[in-house]
Amino acid sequence: MIFEFDGEIFQWEARADSAWFFTSLPLELSDAIREVPRPHRGFGSVRVRARVGGSEWKTSIFPGSGRGAYVLPLKRAVRDAESLVDGGPVRVRLEVLDS
Repeated sequence: MIFEFDGEIFQWEARADSAWFFTSLPLELSDAIREVPRPHRGFGSVRVRARVGGSEWKTSIFPGSGRGAYVLPLKRAVRDAESLVDGGPVRVRLEVLDS
């Protein structure tokens, strides 16, 4: 399963000293991913291959707090390579690997 979506970058607010940045998947996409049969993984995570611009990496998406959408962590190397900033837009290509 491969999806593309536009999101907004945000910093994890649970800790003021956090350097973790994410983007939320659209709720409809999160609902569709939840419906895919797959092995149970810790914290409700789903293994994915993500691409932003020319950067591609394997990671996991996690259920976010609040609306029920999954969140995708955006590591520093990707943010630096793609000039991504807090509050800025991001276009993501996501391939679900746990299906």
